[in-house]
This record gives sequence, C-alpha cells and structure tokens, in this order.
Amino acid sequence: MARPIPLELPSRDPREELRKRLDQAPIAHAEALLDSYELLQQLHDHGVFELLRGALGASDMLIETAVDAAKSDDAIRAIRNAIILGKILGSINPDVLQSVAVAVSETMGCFEKPTIEPPGIVSLMFQFSHKELRRSMALMNKFLESLGNQIKLRGNCK
Repeated sequence: MARPIPLELPSRDPREELRKRLDQAPIAHAEALLDSYELLQQLHDHGVFELLRGALGASDMLIETAVDAAKSDDAIRAIRNAIILGKILGSINPDVLQSVAVAVSETMGCFEKPTIEPPGIVSLMFQFSHKELRRSMALMNKFLESLGNQIKLRGNCK
C-alpha cells in the first residue's frame, strides 16, 4: 500500500520577511532615498515643518476662524458672485472673448501710457462711417439695454 508523502513547510515569519525587504530597500531604491532626504532637508530649511506643526496645533482655532469668516454676509456675497462670474465666463463664446482680448491688447496693451488725442467733431463724425465702430457700438448698446432691463426687473439694490 502507498504511503503518503510527508509535506513539511517551513514556518512563515512575516516580520522576518519585512526585515529582509527593509534591508534590501536602501540598495534597490538608493537614488529615490537620496532625493527624498534632499527634499526633507529643503522643507526643513524653509520652515515648512514648523508651519505644519503650528497649523496642526492650532487647527481648531483655524477652523473656527475660517467658519466665522465664511458665515459673514460679505463672504456669502463673494462666493455667490464668484459662482455667477463662473457662469458668465462659461456662457461667453470663446471666439467673442478672444476678440475682446485682442481689442484690449491693441488699444491698451502697450507698456506706456496710451497717447490718444481726443478727435475733433468732424473726425468723430468720420469715424462713425466705419462699420467696425458701428458694429461695436451696437453690441455695447444691446448690452446696456439688457442691463437696464435687468435693473428695472430687480428693483433697487439693497
């Protein structure tokens, strides 16, 4: 009759396996370890660790101050305004915004103070003959008309 083959597995010590991996780590990751030591030294030299220790020590006070600041009417209005500005930027056609950016750069983008003399009456009337000026004035008029309608709808500011 056949006899079973005895199977004897060596006992596994997870701590010993970790120690062996840890002993091999400086060799396998020497460059990374040197870079991390250098980064730690730079953080220490710039006082980042002191700042973090202080922030952790005063975390309750920092949170209270931030919450109190966020509860103020000004902060609430600022957050609402930021959301509205985000909606405005999202609704503008990028080509139109690019045109505005180029126009601003061409008229006010120089480093020196712009030296544009005010035109005379005749010169001003001549400028109205340009389609581009009339097109931009029509755009501004449409914007101002819409703004006036919104102000009328919303009533007086509080």
